[in-house]
Amino acid sequence: MTKDEIFEAILGKEGGYVDHPDDKGGPTRWGITQAVARAHGYSGSMKDLPRSTALEVLTADYWAGPRFDQVASLSPSIAAELCDTGVNMGPSVQSKWFQRWLNAYNQQGQLYPDLIADGQIGPRTISALKSFLAARGKDGEQVMLKSINCSQGQRYLELAEQRPANESFVYGWMRERVGL
Repeated sequence: MTKDEIFEAILGKEGGYVDHPDDKGGPTRWGITQAVARAHGYSGSMKDLPRSTALEVLTADYWAGPRFDQVASLSPSIAAELCDTGVNMGPSVQSKWFQRWLNAYNQQGQLYPDLIADGQIGPRTISALKSFLAARGKDGEQVMLKSINCSQGQRYLELAEQRPANESFVYGWMRERVGL
């Protein structure tokens, strides 16, 4: 799976312009909130946000910035999951889950040292992933994807419980974002 394929899947899920009254993020297009678009210098109507601008934002904030491109060099499917969840929740949330799951799977430090689950993917996280995949292979990759999805589903449940307006979205989040 390439970055372009990952982004195409995300844009397909996110669709076009949305301004739902229950969404704290306000107006969005292509999954890009107005605040994020403005931070990238876009000043027009969100209804008119060009797809090309959305792709630039995705690359900067949800791919290269959080270093999912480095994860992709080892596991495109894990990188795709991290990126997709990042667009939906912000790029550090699932990075922390990813680091926590790597810690849980390191066999009490036998495969690699524990990570600080700070949501920042750096050389230690990449090294841990490399060791994890070397020890667990393709099966490990699938288990990691399930693990991240478990954390994601739990977070959606918490969001709906904490803020009833999020019940407007939780079914769609689970249907579109959490893999089977």
